[in-house]
Amino acid sequence: MLPHTSPGDVPSLGSRRAKGRWAWTAIWLAYLAASLAVAQSADAPSRITALTHVRVIDGTGRTPLEDATVVIEGNHIRSIQGGGAALPAGARVLDFHGDTVMPGLINAHGHLALIADGKNSATAYTAENVLAELRQYESYGVTTMLSLGLNRDLLYPIRQQQREGKLDGATVFTAGRGIGVPGAAPGLPIAPDQLYRPATPEEARAVVDAMARQHADIVKIWVDSLGGTKPSMSPEIYRAVIEEAHKQHLRVAAHIYYLADAKSLVNDGVDVLAHSVRDKPVDQELISAMKRRGVWYIPTFTVDESFYIYAQHPGFMQLDFFKAALPPTLLTMLSSDEYSQKVSHDPSTAQHQADVAMDQKNLKTLYDAGVHVGFGTDSGAMPVRIPGFSEHRELEDMVQAGLTPMQAIVCATRNNAALLGIEATRGTLRPGKRADMIVLAGNPLNDITNTRSIVTIYHDGRSVTPRDPVVTAR
Repeated sequence: MLPHTSPGDVPSLGSRRAKGRWAWTAIWLAYLAASLAVAQSADAPSRITALTHVRVIDGTGRTPLEDATVVIEGNHIRSIQGGGAALPAGARVLDFHGDTVMPGLINAHGHLALIADGKNSATAYTAENVLAELRQYESYGVTTMLSLGLNRDLLYPIRQQQREGKLDGATVFTAGRGIGVPGAAPGLPIAPDQLYRPATPEEARAVVDAMARQHADIVKIWVDSLGGTKPSMSPEIYRAVIEEAHKQHLRVAAHIYYLADAKSLVNDGVDVLAHSVRDKPVDQELISAMKRRGVWYIPTFTVDESFYIYAQHPGFMQLDFFKAALPPTLLTMLSSDEYSQKVSHDPSTAQHQADVAMDQKNLKTLYDAGVHVGFGTDSGAMPVRIPGFSEHRELEDMVQAGLTPMQAIVCATRNNAALLGIEATRGTLRPGKRADMIVLAGNPLNDITNTRSIVTIYHDGRSVTPRDPVVTAR
């Protein structure tokens, strides 16, 4: 059982241990900030860049603009125009010869720094690991991510330094530690200061207030019983969380599995179902309630798929795009016959496959009914849920579930920006918005796996080298 954390366990900065830890983190972040400033100054001479002869998928779902010119000035988009547009004086001109530009991906359900040496570890959550994973997300075109719980409080100063332009990596939003109950989900090895475990409604309200004081971006709760292996969060606890969070102008996202939990949570005011309903087909009662209350649904195919997909040795495992995302030891393990045999003989594999099938059915039903659908992966929660790669695989899974490539892209860009409340600045390609975009050698509307053909990335106007860059003839 994980250690109990009480409301009073909000970081005790007055303690000698906390002071030392936070002082070290501050020194380390200052070093990173200085390093980034030096790197950015070397990139500074041209503040206006024109991407010419590109196809623009703007994230709204509209027909792409062909043979367009996108002008980036500083960290924002200055203009998007059709072919033949006059170029600003002094602009750096990059001719992409028909490549596709789309918004950077936004992951509304990921995790950070839970893995060390290829396995989940209670000691993994360090500033160094957080920054490394944010950079990995960014190098795969995931320009924004929500770390949905299990965060140590050191993420708050990292978020602040990012907002001040002092740190790179995917722009991070955070649910802070998140909220479970004693002895319950999530069941991962974590430090005591990575999760609140209130035992009463009063304690639940207190931890929400603590998160509000730290300016968490959203509140995360773990509700379900993990297949009956853990206690469920009682309605009294989660109702207290939802009510207090709304008083503090915070939205609440819930980890769920069961249709019954989803219905109860929606009726009690939850804002986001952060996983798919997988035990039963969704029904009209849930659909109507979600639409009436504006509740978001984040399907996470890669959660259940990750338990068995690598044992099937799919073709993508031979791609450098996949191999570059994980340590060699993990790649060797996932590629082994021993691993395949272990998965094939695991009695839970059939259930995971059934969960994915139900997930696909429910996503299509909810999307067609007009429910708000976002995009998430749970990447980073376990070694087999791989930051950066999983987001591209999730797009493919959404298309296999029946969405069009354009619909999947909109879920991962415009919709997620709306879910996070940042649609005014990102999520679509529009003049005045942040220059968060991916340049692709292939057209993802023809084949969604073309989102993997990354030529280059722009994040907040800054050029980012892809983890596995595609070099095209120019």
